[in-house]
Amino acid sequence: MADISRRLFLKEGMAGMLALTVAPGLVSCEINDEKDRTRFRRLAPEAGSYDVVVAGGGPAGFIAAIAAARKGAKVAIIEKYGFLGGMATMGYVAPLSVFAFKNDLVIGGIPWEFVKRLESMGGAFIEWPKANIDFDVELYKLCCQRMVLEAGVDLYMHSTLVGCETEGKKITKLVIDNKNGLETISGKTFIDCTGDGDLAWMAGVPMQENPDGDVQPSSFCFILSGVDTDSELLNKCMYHNGINGPSQCKPVREKLLAMKEAGADLPDFGGPWFNNVLHKGSVAVNITRRAADSTDNRNFTQTECELREDIFKFTQVLKENFKEFANCYVSSTAPQAGIRESRRIKGVHTVTAEEYVNAFHYEDSISRGIHPIDMHASKGSAQMRIDLEQPAYVPYRCLITEDYPNLLVAGRCISTDRQALASLRVQASCMGTGQAAGAAAAMAAATGVKVQEVNTEELISTLKEWGAIL
Repeated sequence: MADISRRLFLKEGMAGMLALTVAPGLVSCEINDEKDRTRFRRLAPEAGSYDVVVAGGGPAGFIAAIAAARKGAKVAIIEKYGFLGGMATMGYVAPLSVFAFKNDLVIGGIPWEFVKRLESMGGAFIEWPKANIDFDVELYKLCCQRMVLEAGVDLYMHSTLVGCETEGKKITKLVIDNKNGLETISGKTFIDCTGDGDLAWMAGVPMQENPDGDVQPSSFCFILSGVDTDSELLNKCMYHNGINGPSQCKPVREKLLAMKEAGADLPDFGGPWFNNVLHKGSVAVNITRRAADSTDNRNFTQTECELREDIFKFTQVLKENFKEFANCYVSSTAPQAGIRESRRIKGVHTVTAEEYVNAFHYEDSISRGIHPIDMHASKGSAQMRIDLEQPAYVPYRCLITEDYPNLLVAGRCISTDRQALASLRVQASCMGTGQAAGAAAAMAAATGVKVQEVNTEELISTLKEWGAIL
């Protein structure tokens, strides 16, 4: 990437000029005197000051915010959409995978409390023995909102993270943009739950590199209505409990592969997976796939346009070839395509596939994972899957870096290799790391220590008191 920058000057010709410098992924402030500081504050006034600031309201983010607040911190959460839930609600990625192994919980505490709360609202169906969670998208949004607000968290919705102010490697403020204009939010500790590691990247945190430049593809999920969900085909494949066979719908997959082999003009596809959304006649569909760089605006925009075309092409194919879909129609498309892989930090420790598959137990284990290692090919319809024989562990050290004293990450951008990420990217695992990051951030803010100096024994004790299985 070219080393370029743009400068926005508040006033030309003055001595000691203040500039808001915007470089690729990095925003910092050059403030030479108190007059400059005052001018910048007029451009981007402070909206609030907090103990813990969470960037991103997805499965890791909203759980992190609740955890930090319950640990006694004053907490804010920044979210670019007008609702919480991340890939569940803005990506229609269903079901929530995976909370249990052979009927025993693997991810507990606040994440499981959320599941049970959503179930009590009529918005979740728990598929034992794996405890995959089918959900109603709109009730999911409402349940998130209620739990976050009940915890006393301040919401900054419809707000885009555009940068951060730093003192050395310490983050002091986030710069956001919304209908109020540019604003800053100050904090003692910050948690990056953006999925793409946006905050960490803006702060200059080193990132993992994929040697071949490959990434798992994005999928644009959507809701099909007018589907015969009472049919034998759908009843066997729309529940992902492992009892009725593989999650992907094999009859549809085999037909589509045969059509491609015969020369049909079909895009690459995955699965397909048809997912229960708790409403008769409707299913969430995960079938589209195209390689995409979610950190590049032009690339991701183009790919989403292509994926949207694919949605309607596959819908027509299903209507014409399967009686169960003869009357189906696209009733809703996700606000954005789902992302399997993008940035990951270089943390104090990087979880490897070998450690993960062998369930290596770290002294600072703060969460678990049991979803298969699930690598989707960036081209074609192939998928590499490794089922775990026992639940894996996640160390606190993969949530932090060596040199950044008040930054944690949670969710998809934690420090892992590609293979371990292919399991830990799923939503239950993201909630688990979010819970740990929230508690640790609150502890660091309360005691004034660096995140690298958080007492992990106390952290683990807190997580166990909440119900985490460690």
